[in-house]
This record gives sequence, C-alpha cells and structure tokens, in this order.
Amino acid sequence: MFNFKNVIFFCLISLFSIQNFYAQEGWSPIKTGDRDDFITVFFTDSKRGFVAGDNGHFIFTTDGGNSWQKQFVYTEENINEIYFRNSKDGHVVAGRKLFITDDGGKSWKEEIIFNQTDFKNGTPEFLSVRFADKNRGIIVGSVLSKNERVIDSLVMRTDDGGKTWSRIIVPSKIELYHLDFANSSRGWIVGDSGLILITDNGGLTWQIQNSRTKKALYNIDFRDSNNGFAVGADGTILRTENSGEIWEIVKTNFPNTFLRVDFASDKEGWIVGHKGTILRSSDKGKTWIKQESRTEKSLYGLFMTKKYGFAVGANGTILKYER
Repeated sequence: MFNFKNVIFFCLISLFSIQNFYAQEGWSPIKTGDRDDFITVFFTDSKRGFVAGDNGHFIFTTDGGNSWQKQFVYTEENINEIYFRNSKDGHVVAGRKLFITDDGGKSWKEEIIFNQTDFKNGTPEFLSVRFADKNRGIIVGSVLSKNERVIDSLVMRTDDGGKTWSRIIVPSKIELYHLDFANSSRGWIVGDSGLILITDNGGLTWQIQNSRTKKALYNIDFRDSNNGFAVGADGTILRTENSGEIWEIVKTNFPNTFLRVDFASDKEGWIVGHKGTILRSSDKGKTWIKQESRTEKSLYGLFMTKKYGFAVGANGTILKYER
C-alpha cells in the first residue's frame, strides 16, 4: 500500500544527504603559523606534498596537509616553483639556483647549471621548470641587470636528464614566467606582454604564437597536444583547442589578475589569483564561476586533482579543497 508519510520521510533524508555532501565539498584554510608568502605547491600523492615561497621558506606534509614541517633547502632566495617529474625526482627553482632531489624530497642539493661568465651583463633568475620526458627539461625566466631590470629572456635546456644544461636563444627578450609540455616534443612558454612561445622539437627551437593580448601571461596548462589554457593580468583567460594556432579570449566579469590555472580533468579546471579569487569551470574553460575561498589574500600557487587540491598565497595562506 502506498504510504505518503514514508515518501516524505525518504525525500527529507535524501535532501539532507545531498546538502551534507555539498557542505563537505569546498575550500577550507589550513593554519601553519607561517607569515611568508607562499608561491608554489606540489603533491606527489594524496599524502605527501610541498609548499614554498619567499625567503627560501619550504614546508612539507606527509598526511595530506593536516600538519606541516619545515625543511631547509639551502637558500634564502624566493622559491618560485616546485616540480616533480615522478614521485622521486623533483626540482626547485629559486632566484638563480636550481635544487634537485632523487629521494622524493627528503633531501635536496644544489645543481650549478651555468657559469656567471655566460651572463656578463646580468644575473639569471629562474621562474619555472618542466621536463618533457626523463631526459628533456626546460627552465625559463629572465636575465636581470644590477638594478633588477629585465634585460633579456632566459631559456635553459637539458637533454641528459639534468646532468648538463645549455642556454637556448628564443625570439623575444621579455620576461618568461611559466611553461608546460603536452608530450616529449611539444611545449609552450608564456611571458610578459602576452607572449606565447611554442616548440615542436623538445625545446630546441621556439616560435611566437598570436595570443591576441598584450596582457602579461603568468601561467599555462595543457591537457594534451591540442587543448590548453593560459591566464594573466586584469582577468585574462585564454583557451585553445588547436595547439595555440588560435587562442580564444574568454570573457568573464572577474577583473582580478589570475596567476595559476590547473585542469584536474578534460572538463574541470580551476584558476586562482589576486584578492583570494578562485574560479571553477566544468565545460573545458568556456565559462567560469567564482568559488568561495574564505580569504582575501592573493593566491599564487595551485595544485589540483580530481579528488583534492591546494592553493597557496600571501602571508602563509594554504587552502585545501576536498570533494
């Protein structure tokens, strides 16, 4: 016999379960007591992760971000990026220094990859590092004058897994901020004034793509050799479905500068930036919705997976995302 009261009870229980599920999904702050700005974050698995930033500040977690410990990485320069090519082999770039680990980040050592005589008129600054495969790697940044003015772009390349590095000359002298590879051959670099460079030979040579913007581009993320995204100053979001032959400008109502973009799947992506801005897309970056970040601090670093993620930023800010 049909029981109306049982149906109402079942609906209320279902509604409560749905509300509870979504209440658990979202961003929550993690307090560490740190006050330095955090710039970069990387996790090698759901438990082990690393966060670093200004003045050589470097911390790690082994319990998924619930607790953090300090680690010394032999530098007081600002750490601009942490990158692991697998669970053991990692790289850190800080100023003109490169640090590597082969034990999953338990210990780090500095690698000298240039001679100062190679830069007679300035000093290199490394901002981003990526490996296309186990042998081919690229570091990008700029060459600074004595008064810290950018006087040239910088691309360093290795084809022996990092044992030796050589400088690659590219068709631009402006500052290069970030790079990403889709495979062992094809990669992209973004920089100031809307610059996008592409390589099809593992970084040996680079060509300029038309980004259709003059805004600084701070971060780039490619899901595969065709689909990619770039973000930058004054709310700039770019997307491509054809390797950057055409870059589409995605218009939103969010004017804040964006500093990181990371797609956890082909459809679902995230952007972070100034004033605690977090955006989310579920349609391959065609549209973006603002998320509740619970902070007004600028967010500089982002690492996302399908099940969890982390954003880091000013004054020791760490946010954790859980479904």
